[in-house]
Amino acid sequence: MGLFDRFRRPSSGGPAAVSARLEGAMAKRRLRGWNPPLENINSLVASGGPRLLARSRELVVTNGYAANACEAFAANLVGDGIKPSSLITDAALRDSVQRLWLAWTDEADADGLTDFYGLQAMVAREMFVAGECFVRMRPRRVEDGLLVPFQLQLLQSEMLPFEKTETAANGNRIRCGIEFDGIGRVAYHFRRRHPGDSTDQGAVIPDTVRVPAEDVLHIYRPIDAGQIRGLPHVAPAMVRLFLLDQYDDAELDRKKTAAMFAGFITKTAPEDPMMGEAEAALDGTAIASLEPGTMQVLLPGEDVKFSSPADVGGGYEAFQYRTLLSVSASLGLPYHLVTGDVRQANYSSLRAELVEFRRRIGQLQHGVMAHQLCRPIWRRWLETAVLSGALDIGNPAVARPVQWIPPRWDWVDPLKDIQAQVLAMEAGITSRRKVVEATGYDVEEVDRENAADAKRSADLGLSYRASPGETQGARATPAARPDPGDGTGEDTGDGSASTDPATEQE
Repeated sequence: MGLFDRFRRPSSGGPAAVSARLEGAMAKRRLRGWNPPLENINSLVASGGPRLLARSRELVVTNGYAANACEAFAANLVGDGIKPSSLITDAALRDSVQRLWLAWTDEADADGLTDFYGLQAMVAREMFVAGECFVRMRPRRVEDGLLVPFQLQLLQSEMLPFEKTETAANGNRIRCGIEFDGIGRVAYHFRRRHPGDSTDQGAVIPDTVRVPAEDVLHIYRPIDAGQIRGLPHVAPAMVRLFLLDQYDDAELDRKKTAAMFAGFITKTAPEDPMMGEAEAALDGTAIASLEPGTMQVLLPGEDVKFSSPADVGGGYEAFQYRTLLSVSASLGLPYHLVTGDVRQANYSSLRAELVEFRRRIGQLQHGVMAHQLCRPIWRRWLETAVLSGALDIGNPAVARPVQWIPPRWDWVDPLKDIQAQVLAMEAGITSRRKVVEATGYDVEEVDRENAADAKRSADLGLSYRASPGETQGARATPAARPDPGDGTGEDTGDGSASTDPATEQE
């Protein structure tokens, strides 16, 4: 080996050399204390799920920002409802199915508290608070008097015990309350009573009841592959919200306490009372109150020092803004939806923020709400309606094709958005059906209403400014410029007609 070969850098190679070049895998001084365990998400949920769920529920009830974020999440996810639009080609059959569904939605809730779209909102709130919600599909008797003998019962996450992990009598595995066989889920072991409801004290009964998986819908957003229970949507922001709430309370109490003391009096003769002074306490101290218009003459040797409590400082607002900005990022919600603060927002910033947020909400609408909740309910409802005779269809599979329309998005400047949609339709970029469905309505229902309105107006001899196919508003421009010599231009006094500078071309 030569003399200079000793100073050459050894050739890189092997797993050790590769990991050394990955900064996140280094074990040097600043990263020596960072050794997280490589645990599966199911282990984390099983160990910390109950405490995380309890803290999440308390936070949404007691913290104003968390409560506002929960309502904003549910309102944007489901709004007034994710509604079905049947794809049946037979118009008469399609109309009968849609009408029966609309009538049944008022009877969908087994508790009778809301309709089907109200249940969607409750599921959305549970996804934010608990990360999951269970919907039990309950068949009913024909003599119960329902249009379709079928209802839905919502069950909270606490009804399925996290700690129930064992082997069932039939040899199947039970993991966090869910029973699995060699293929997949076969049953859920629900509690008969809510563990936190002290008002429900009945007879001694078994703790759990086995419900087949085909009768249960488990609604949650899977974060990792193989995940079996949901995580609260508010989980990443829980600690910051809790600590910020404590900080605000402490700051408010400090200002309140400081404001109670108007001044401090120093007396050389404590036995001489001042005007408005109350009786002394056991320790010799007393409180002197002041009234409007009071003029106090001090004795020789007495001094008054008025209280000047410290202000919160100029950094309080910036600290609050940055903390709430971090909370909003953790929740995946726009800052103004969490806080209601739009002082620093403008049209461009609001639109850019909402576009990204609604892209995320669209994932949940189609990948979770429509796929896990709406589609199975539609399938079971159709089968029950056919079997009960509410629908005269030989094969329920004929009426099964359906698309779910999410609620419409309301933009900051709707005029510009409508104009853009009209231009897209005229250019053939999109269809009128998709534009109408983006507003949350069914295009065929809108067409029927337009036809009925037009017929009624014609029968009554009514004429309105706008009619289908007529261009109105800001885009209604003349096909040609008026000729100054045809008498349509406005006389300017010098024999020439005025023109619009916005349309004049040189």
